[in-house]
Amino acid sequence: MKKLFGVIGDPISHSMSPAMHNDLFHAYGIDAHYQPFHVKKENLGDAIRGLRAIGISGFNITVPHKEAIMPLLDELDPLAEAIGAVNTVVNHNGRLKGYNTDGSGYVKGLLEEISTVRDKKVLIVGAGGAARAIYFTLAKEGPQLLEICNRTVSKADLIVEDCPYPVPARALDIQEAEKNLEIYDLIVQTTPIGMLPDIQKSPLSIHNLKSGTFVSDIIYNPLETLLLREASNKGAGIQNGLDMFVYQGALAFEKWTGIEPDIKRMRDKVLKQLGGL
Repeated sequence: MKKLFGVIGDPISHSMSPAMHNDLFHAYGIDAHYQPFHVKKENLGDAIRGLRAIGISGFNITVPHKEAIMPLLDELDPLAEAIGAVNTVVNHNGRLKGYNTDGSGYVKGLLEEISTVRDKKVLIVGAGGAARAIYFTLAKEGPQLLEICNRTVSKADLIVEDCPYPVPARALDIQEAEKNLEIYDLIVQTTPIGMLPDIQKSPLSIHNLKSGTFVSDIIYNPLETLLLREASNKGAGIQNGLDMFVYQGALAFEKWTGIEPDIKRMRDKVLKQLGGL
């Protein structure tokens, strides 16, 4: 019987996960299908019960459900539990186990563009599930400074407090981050601001950005957000969310199938879907 996989989120129509994973199933001769499911916050519990009932083999979770899904699962991987967010679920003989591949997927992609995070001054923008995963994983890399800004500073404070790796850190509001932007070597944007359809929005002003800073936005649709375009115009190195998306997807695919997939094939498939190849 054909296995079913999928992704749940709100919004979900922009996701390239179905194209990427269905192409991999075809390439490796796996009788399976990957389906997007549009799930509103208030319907998350019903959605998970439904996915259990139909025997889904595994699924991804995206905004805004990465934290809310945790108590609905049977088991959590220790890393996902420490991060406080889940982006991948595997059905182990009827038990749903949650994992987090966001942080490791992000760092794998980042280190293709910059040689190291060690001794760099880093700012993370946002304090959601992806921000927690990326913050914890970057902290493990040994940056000189790891600060996090968010409209609600208390959410950023929780991430700093919960991080299991010792690193000089501070939570601040968006305005303070904008004021001191020139001190950072690496800026990581983790919010949905700037994603389709709201492509004319940016999460922060980069008036004080210094030339040579590396700006990374985890959004991949569009491939160049307003933030990245403005950063590039100021002489910054830039990276969109495609590499993170591909690597976290590859880690999820491996958990579902035991196969380490072809990263280049995955990247090319997504670029083709986005009209960039």
